[in-house]
Amino acid sequence: MVMDEGVIKYHCHWIKREPVETFSIADLMKKRDLMHSLGLIGVYENGIGFGNVSQRINNSNQFIISGTQTAHFPTLKPEYYTVVTDFNIEENSLTCCGPIKASSESLTHAAIYYYQPKIMGIIHIHNYQLWQKLMFKVPTSNPDVPYGTPQMAKEMFRLFDQENLGGEKILVMAGHEDGVICFGKDLDEAVNILFNLRDKLP
Repeated sequence: MVMDEGVIKYHCHWIKREPVETFSIADLMKKRDLMHSLGLIGVYENGIGFGNVSQRINNSNQFIISGTQTAHFPTLKPEYYTVVTDFNIEENSLTCCGPIKASSESLTHAAIYYYQPKIMGIIHIHNYQLWQKLMFKVPTSNPDVPYGTPQMAKEMFRLFDQENLGGEKILVMAGHEDGVICFGKDLDEAVNILFNLRDKLP
């Protein structure tokens, strides 16, 4: 398997801006650092980073997401988050405003927020045991679809329509080794779904 995780594949229109206010992402920072402390966000031995978190901004399709190439930091300060202000899945493009470029998985987050307006927070982690155990037991993306592509974004739509992703609120990315995404009406719900399934594993 060719490891190209962490590489931005979409057309990124980056507008450099000041960081968002700390108070507005306090919970996002807390959840991200928790995932890192548990080894669910981090860096492989080959130096490739994995995992990211995001939260929707009010009722818009804009969202705040951890920046690219930040997975190695135990804690992320506000300058390592950015705001995705616009995206076009068909054109494989995304606009972000902030001190850093958005995560390589941002189009997938965008697709989920776009398709399910009630979702307010998304957590993308990597864990081989969880990935292997949950494969095809929860909504699972097509193994032939690579991460960070319009095809993966459209896979989210298929999983909502055909595999009850809206009810399960967790999915396995079969073509993105170790990759699991969970989400909810807030980040607490996303974490609870993840931990409940993790704790049930034999």
